[in-house]
Amino acid sequence: MRYALVPILVLCAALTTVGVGVFTLLERNREAQTRQFAVERQAQLDEATRGVAETLEDVAEDLRFAGELMSQPGTLAEHRRELRALLEAVGQYKVIIAYDANGREWLRMLDRRMGKQVARAPVLAQMADAARQALARPPGDITTSPPVEDGGSDWLRVMATALPTDDTGRPAGAVAVLVDTASFFMPLRIVTSDPEARLLLLGSHGQPSSASDATLTDWFRRLDVEGSLVPGFTALAARMREGERGSLPLRADEAERLGLGHAEAIAVFTPIRVRGGSHWAAATLVSTATLRAHQQALIWRLLAAALLVALFLVTFAVYVVLAQRRAVALRESRQHADQLAHLHDKTQKILDHIPSGVLALTVDGRISAVNQVLRARMPPDAVGGPLETAFPQAPAPVVARIRALVAAAASESRAHSVLGETLVLFGDEGRFNLHAVPLEARHPEVQTLLVVEDLSNVRALETQLLRAEKLATVGVLAAGIAHEIGTPLGVVRGRAEYVLGKLGREHPQGPGIAVIIEQIDRVSRTLRQLLDFSRLQPTAVRPVPLGPILRDVHELLRVEVERRRVRFEVDVPESLPPLAADPDQLQQVLVNLALNACHACVEGGRVALSAAAPDGSGTEAWGQVVLTLRDDGCGIPREHLNQVFDPFFTTKKRGQGTGLGLTMVAHVVRNHGGRLELESEEGRGTCVTVWWPSAKPGTEERNVG
Repeated sequence: MRYALVPILVLCAALTTVGVGVFTLLERNREAQTRQFAVERQAQLDEATRGVAETLEDVAEDLRFAGELMSQPGTLAEHRRELRALLEAVGQYKVIIAYDANGREWLRMLDRRMGKQVARAPVLAQMADAARQALARPPGDITTSPPVEDGGSDWLRVMATALPTDDTGRPAGAVAVLVDTASFFMPLRIVTSDPEARLLLLGSHGQPSSASDATLTDWFRRLDVEGSLVPGFTALAARMREGERGSLPLRADEAERLGLGHAEAIAVFTPIRVRGGSHWAAATLVSTATLRAHQQALIWRLLAAALLVALFLVTFAVYVVLAQRRAVALRESRQHADQLAHLHDKTQKILDHIPSGVLALTVDGRISAVNQVLRARMPPDAVGGPLETAFPQAPAPVVARIRALVAAAASESRAHSVLGETLVLFGDEGRFNLHAVPLEARHPEVQTLLVVEDLSNVRALETQLLRAEKLATVGVLAAGIAHEIGTPLGVVRGRAEYVLGKLGREHPQGPGIAVIIEQIDRVSRTLRQLLDFSRLQPTAVRPVPLGPILRDVHELLRVEVERRRVRFEVDVPESLPPLAADPDQLQQVLVNLALNACHACVEGGRVALSAAAPDGSGTEAWGQVVLTLRDDGCGIPREHLNQVFDPFFTTKKRGQGTGLGLTMVAHVVRNHGGRLELESEEGRGTCVTVWWPSAKPGTEERNVG
C-alpha cells in the first residue's frame, strides 16, 4: 500500500503542470488572436479601399479620355457633344469645364438635373484654380481640390488634368470636372457597419470627410491642443497623412476617450492612391471588447474542464490502486483474449480474401456471419436473419432448393454441391456453383457453411473469347472471299453493262440485264464491307470535338429520318471534352447505331442521342465520355441479345441487311479502347451505351489498337 500513493502524487504533479501550461497557452493565444484580429480587419479595409481606388482611377481615366478628345481637331459643337455624352454617362459628374493653355474657360457643360444648383461663382472659381494647378503638372496627373465650398456637401470635389502638350511642349489646356464622390466611398461604410467599429476618412488635403465618425473628427481637430491625451490616435493621424499602411494598438483609456468603450482597440489604416501622387487615407478603429469577452468565456470553460479533468484523474488514481490487486488475473485473461482475437482476425481475413462468397448458418438456420464477397451483395441487415434475407431477389423455388441443399448436408454430415446451374440469386440471372459444407456440431453459431461461386464473369469471358475467335476467323475468310469473288464479279458486271449498252434499255432483255447489274452491285457492297471488316487496323486518333461530328450525322440521316417520319433528338452539352478518335470511324459508329435505331421505329417514333461524362461534370480529362442512343422501337428478343454483334446476324428481311453493321461498330469501339453495352426489351425499345475515351488536353495524334 505504500506504493499506492505514488500514482496519486504523479497525477497531482501532472495536473499542476497542465494548469501552468494552459494559462501560458491562453496568454499566447490571446496575443495571437489580437494579431489575427488586426490582420482580418486590415484585409477587410484593403478590400474596401481597393474598390474605392478603382473608382477614383475610373474618374482619372475619364479625365484623360476627355483631355484626349479636347486635344483633337474639331468644332465647338463636336466637343460639346463629346463632353455632354461623358456627363450623361456618369451620374456623379455635375459640371465639366474645358480651359485653354492660359487657364481661361472656353467650354462649360452642366448636369441638366442639378448642374445649375452647383455651378455657382465659388464653385467655378475652385474649378478654375484646380485647372491652373493641373496646367503646372504633366498631362495625365490628377489634381484634386479640397471640398467644394457652397456645394451643400463636402463630397463635392474638383478633379482636373492637363491636356496633351502642343508643339511648344506646353499643355494645350486643361479639363476639370465637379464630382460627387459620396457613392465612391460606400464600401468603407459597409466595412464599419459593425457597431464596435469607427471610420476615419481623410481627404486628399488631409482633413476628415463627413463619412468619418463624429467623435473621431472632433478629436482630430483637437490634436494640436489635446493630442497628448490620445497618443495612439495622434500617431495614427500622422501616419495616415504620410500615406502609410499598417495597424496600431490603442490602450483601453484612450479607446474610451475616442468613444470605443472601455477595452483595448485596434486601428488599421491604408492609403487610397490617386494618379499624380495625392492620396486619401482610410482607417477603422475597432474595439476588442467582444474578443476579450470570448477569451474570458474560454478561460472559464477551460477552468471548468480542468476541474473535471482533476476529478477524473483522482478517480482514476483510486481505480489504479484498486486494480493492482487484480493485475495478475487480468493479465492472463488478456493474453487469452489476444490469442482469440488474433485467431478470429486471421480467420476473418482468410474468409474475406476468398474470391467465393461464404455464408455461415447457425443450428436453427439463421445467418451468423458472411465474408466480404457476399457482404457487398447482401442487404446490410441480413446477418442474424433467416436464409431468405441473404437472397431477397431470388425466387421462392431457388431459396427452397438452397434450404434443401443445406439440410441434406447437415443431416448426412457430408458436403453437397450444385454445379454450373443457372440461377437468379441477386436480381440478374447467372451461373453459380453452390456448396453446403457441414461443420462439427459443438459450436451452435456455425453449423453449416454455404459457399457461393459466381461463374457469370467466367461465362462472359468465355463468350468474349469465342466471339473473338469467330471474328478472327470471319476476318480471314472475308478477306479471301472478297478478293476471290471481287475480280470475277467485276468482269461479269462489265460484260453485262456492255450487253445492256448494245441492246439498249428498251430491249425486252434490258430490264433483266439491269437486274443482273443491280444484284452485282449489291454483292459488291457486301464485299466492300467484308474488306473493311478484314482490314480493320490500329487507328490514328486525335482530339475530335463531338459537336461537329453529331451535326454531320444529323445531316446524313436527315432524309432517312424524314422518310420514316421519326423524331431524331440530340442532347450534347458544349462543355464535353473532345474524344480521342479517328473522326471518320467515330462518325461511322454513330451513323450505324442511329440508322439501326431509326429502322427499329415505326412512324412517329423517337430516337434520342445524348452524351455526358460519367461523373456529370463534363470536364474530366483523359477519362471517358458516355454516348447513349435510345429508341422506342420494336426492341430485340431476349434470345438474340447475345448475337446482335456477331457477323452476318440480322433481324431484317432478306436483302435489307448484311449483318455486318453492328459488328463493325463493336470492332471500332474496341479498337479505340472503349466498350459498348446493349439493353433492350422486346416491344419497348433499345438503349445502346458507348464508353469512348476522351482526349487528354494537348494530345498529339497517336495510334491505338
